[in-house]
Amino acid sequence: MLGSTHGTFTTDLSARVVACGEQPAARVAVHGAVAVEGDTDVSGRPLHAPVPDLDRFFRPEVVAVVGASDAEGRPNTGITRQLIDWAGRVGARVVPVHPAREAVFGIDCVASVGDLAALGVEVDLAVLLVADPLPVVEQLAAAKVKFAVAFASGFAETGEAGAAAQERLAAAVGRSGLRLLGPNTNLNAFERFRDDLDGPAIALITQSGHQGRPVFTLQELGVRLSHWAPTGNEADLETADFVSYFAHRPEVGAIACYVEGLKDGRSFLLAADQAARRQVPVVAVKVGRTEAGARMAASHTGKLTGADQVVDAAMRQFGVIRVDGLDQLQDTAALLARARRPVADGVVVYSISGGTGAHFSDLATAAGLRLPTLSQARQDELHQWIPDYLSVANPVDNGGHPVGDWRGRKIIDAILADPEVGVLICPITGPFPPMSDKLARDLVEAAEQTDKLVCVVWGSPLGTEDAYRTTLLGSSRVATFRTFGNCIGAVKAYLDHHRFTTGYRSPFDEAPRTPSPSLRKAQALMRPGHWLSEHAAKQLLRAYGIRVPREQLVTSAAAAVRAAGLVGYPVVMKASGAQLAHKTELGLVKVGLTSASQIRDAYKELTDIARYEGVDLDGVLVCQMVGRGVEMVVGVSRDPLFGPTVTVGLGGVLVEVLNDAAVRVPPFGEREARDMLGELRGRALLDGVRGAPAADVDALVEVVLRVQRMALELDGELEELDINPLMVLPRGQGAVALDALAVCR
Repeated sequence: MLGSTHGTFTTDLSARVVACGEQPAARVAVHGAVAVEGDTDVSGRPLHAPVPDLDRFFRPEVVAVVGASDAEGRPNTGITRQLIDWAGRVGARVVPVHPAREAVFGIDCVASVGDLAALGVEVDLAVLLVADPLPVVEQLAAAKVKFAVAFASGFAETGEAGAAAQERLAAAVGRSGLRLLGPNTNLNAFERFRDDLDGPAIALITQSGHQGRPVFTLQELGVRLSHWAPTGNEADLETADFVSYFAHRPEVGAIACYVEGLKDGRSFLLAADQAARRQVPVVAVKVGRTEAGARMAASHTGKLTGADQVVDAAMRQFGVIRVDGLDQLQDTAALLARARRPVADGVVVYSISGGTGAHFSDLATAAGLRLPTLSQARQDELHQWIPDYLSVANPVDNGGHPVGDWRGRKIIDAILADPEVGVLICPITGPFPPMSDKLARDLVEAAEQTDKLVCVVWGSPLGTEDAYRTTLLGSSRVATFRTFGNCIGAVKAYLDHHRFTTGYRSPFDEAPRTPSPSLRKAQALMRPGHWLSEHAAKQLLRAYGIRVPREQLVTSAAAAVRAAGLVGYPVVMKASGAQLAHKTELGLVKVGLTSASQIRDAYKELTDIARYEGVDLDGVLVCQMVGRGVEMVVGVSRDPLFGPTVTVGLGGVLVEVLNDAAVRVPPFGEREARDMLGELRGRALLDGVRGAPAADVDALVEVVLRVQRMALELDGELEELDINPLMVLPRGQGAVALDALAVCR
């Protein structure tokens, strides 16, 4: 998942280009390893997330409640009461602000925010219980208030007029110097958190308060929560701010997020990078996978959900663990917050039923968990306590009876002693006292004495049994689940997270800081607001050292014949013009021409078709015929949230028929480019099938990296790039861009 430099292949590629008659472009630092210190990349975008100081938001000394009330039946009254209770718990002083009251709940009021400054009261947090927070913001700025919370709704979630009102609010906040949570948020930040729970905590971020309730109630199962940030419409403070802040809090073991829409994709990735650097797991539900979900999310928070495939890829690039359901968010965040680092990645399934063990093992293996076969010596040891006719290779089936006596603990200890085992999972499909009671006690006691992860799936639909409620949930060392799927997903996320963060190298460290020599050449080719012809698009590729066929652009039949002689028969002839995306369908491509007469006839036919179809040509391309290989597509497009993205997939017509493509958000390195290829369903084609030779995967990877460099350097100038097909020739022969389309911004 992480990038790395690979300095030898590019030289080889340049040599192959020369051998094919091309002049190599200036060497491009395609892997971004430019040894220049700085906080921005080549396009001026930041490479490090600022970490906001939110201590005074969560632990203020003085809280002003603007619009405070103690009148019975008023909504503000209940909110005021809760804020006073919360302030008492965190040691804050409450100052009610109301123009018509002398006191609220026995606490002296001030008439306005302006009076706070006049009285010399330094306010850390202002809670705005007013319908329109905009007029208050400038007053808060004058009073030098650090933070504010706006509960009011009626902003971007309501449509264009509301979005405009939110923009005005955001602009006022930007001028004020204070930081605002909301609007359209709620009281979740001021909940009562249990202070009697130990261990690493979950910090919770939600855009919909109700969706955070399942995670908040984990406290009743003994899981500690430290913070809850209900971000609402994110006119100012956003999910990314809280991810960055929580990643630096020593008590936070995992960050759980419910995200309806990201305010800014890059800010989120910079924050996720902060968490990955500090090895703090981020688990997220991100809605908007479907068109219906995306519409609903927009109506709720007024955010763009982004193309889901891009969101998914971007999260994986930076180690964010994406889950689908709130139950998965609960279970995965709880496990990642509390479990120690794995000492091995092997998983053993241990049960009192052969059927249960087999079923669970099938699901775990299909999910990608590694279930190692226990050594013969370990199996012989287990057979001291388990009948010989039962399998103990993995899964381990004890047959039931051994768990009822002293043998049960011996079996568990022997499994955990195996050096290949990092996780022991015991699915208990239903209570079977007294055996299940003793099994639960043995698992808890063993978990307290090992550095390995012990998981239990308690399958009873009741959940009222003492073995579950007291024994299992009473342990901070056993991870207890209610379903097979959630257990498997959480364990996989646990192992993947630690694998990802071990030796983590930030993708942003791969980002180029200074422009390459190719940039100036490329910029001279750009035509703002226009499509480039195939010929011009290929010149753009040449500028970045991407190989294209030998070709000449001609404007007469006689010139075409001369060009064919220079290029070398057989040749391909193609019409070339801006906004000419589907030449083959219009009959504007002629392949395999071998004589001067064919060249003249083809030139006439191509220009006649173009004239009939009303296509403006800049000429006709006479191109070298390239040998057969694997057709791929490599492209650049702009995502509204993340900016430039790079796509690679099967090319030709297959890209439209199969939609077999992988996408990444730059910057990334060679390893990530290879991982993209690994995601393709048609990956085997590159390895050679049915007697075909293996393709030059190294050359394909190099093209992907050069294209991402182009995307970064031309960000703001290049709207779209499509190399299709990129012919990947047999190993050692390179890759050639046979056609290209580029759209300038």
